[in-house]
Amino acid sequence: MSKPNPAETRKSRKARTAAHQETYDIFLQRLIIAREELGLSQRDVCERMGMPHSFLSKCEIGDRRVDVMEFLQLAQIYGKPLQFFLD
Repeated sequence: MSKPNPAETRKSRKARTAAHQETYDIFLQRLIIAREELGLSQRDVCERMGMPHSFLSKCEIGDRRVDVMEFLQLAQIYGKPLQFFLD
C-alpha cells in the first residue's frame, strides 16, 4: 500500500479514482476559499445548513461528495454564483 502524497487533500479510494477527480478537487478548493472569505468556520456553515458539524469537514477533504441540493445551499450561504465553483 502506497503512502499518500502529503501535498494532496485526504481522499477516499473511491474519490481518488473518480474520472473527474481533478475538476472535483478544484471545486472543493473553491468551497474552502468561499467559506474562508466570509470568515466562517465549518461549524458555522453546518449550523446554517442544519447539518452535523462533521458534514463540511468531510466534504472539504473529499471523504464525502457534495450533492446538488447541498451545493445550491452552500452557494447561497457563501453569496457566490454557482459558476464561481465550476470555472
